[in-house]
Amino acid sequence: MIGMQYRINLPSDYDMQIIRDRVKNNGNKTDGFKGLLFKCYLIQEKNVDSFENIYSPLYIWNDSNGMNQFLFGGFYDNIIKSFGWQKINIGVPLLIDLKDDFKDAKFVIELSNEINPQMSLAAFPESILKSQKEDTGCVGRVCIYNPDKWKYSQFYFYLDRPEGLSKNNVYQILHISRG
Repeated sequence: MIGMQYRINLPSDYDMQIIRDRVKNNGNKTDGFKGLLFKCYLIQEKNVDSFENIYSPLYIWNDSNGMNQFLFGGFYDNIIKSFGWQKINIGVPLLIDLKDDFKDAKFVIELSNEINPQMSLAAFPESILKSQKEDTGCVGRVCIYNPDKWKYSQFYFYLDRPEGLSKNNVYQILHISRG
């Protein structure tokens, strides 16, 4: 499996309705995409979720074939044409735990951290699993790590907006495509 995400920082006066309309009109094009476990169309809206406007889709691919088809088969060209060349973050899923109502999630929290140098990584997966938030409102959890950068991100999916966190960690989910 492969995790993939790009972050498009938009101007502070950008009308986020443009992104909402884009996803409403085109989000279903990745529904049933071969090799895709899921794609979440994520945004952060200035003064609502963040200090800036961001479009940052998150993909989990079952294998590299689907991802390659998406990137090199013309589908990603729409991002290039609309937003320019984007750096794509790639990682390996360590944990994917999706409940039945994951498909109805409307918000996601992303928490990122570094994997510090240590003499053994044997306990790392267990420490991440233990650190996963146990939250009754959570309908899905994903942890993706990147050994090239020695970083990891944990994603927590919710039906309702989670409270009590920094705005910079919460995304709105506009659509979830399943492969």
